[in-house]
Amino acid sequence: MKNILMIIAPAMFRDEELNHPREVFKSAGANVTVASTRKGEATGKLGAKENVTKTVDEVAGENFDAVVIVGGGGSQQYLWDNKRVHDILRRHHQMGKVVSAICISGAVLANAGLLTGVEATVWKSDDTMKVYADHKVKFVEKPVVRSGNIITANGPAAAREFGQTIIKALG
Repeated sequence: MKNILMIIAPAMFRDEELNHPREVFKSAGANVTVASTRKGEATGKLGAKENVTKTVDEVAGENFDAVVIVGGGGSQQYLWDNKRVHDILRRHHQMGKVVSAICISGAVLANAGLLTGVEATVWKSDDTMKVYADHKVKFVEKPVVRSGNIITANGPAAAREFGQTIIKALG
């Protein structure tokens, strides 16, 4: 059974980008842990409520088969420059695990130093494209891009395909 960590912002995460991949993961028999920068109720942009029982600090030393950074407007405020999240991503990447991000959260992977010279997609905005340019990411305009064990998706419409691509990468 695969163990997957999904990291969300405590506010303004994108509902479908949490729920649709999680449905795919659970239907494939995976265990899913949702963490954020704080415990308690996290609220999605469209009103979803998620009871977060673990912080990124609490899961930092754990090993997962995949780490998924969920997008939505809160990602820029809470996750883009979060050193603990960067550490989690870098450690898992170094172990050959799947690291992934959807929507504007591709910027988290870039800021963690994992996308330099790598093909990746992202929700296109002035801010995300600047981060990608600053880190010399090879932007690809596709819904989902897999570059080895790094998987990126460009937004809510790609959420199910993103989840399926992660499951395929896990074998």
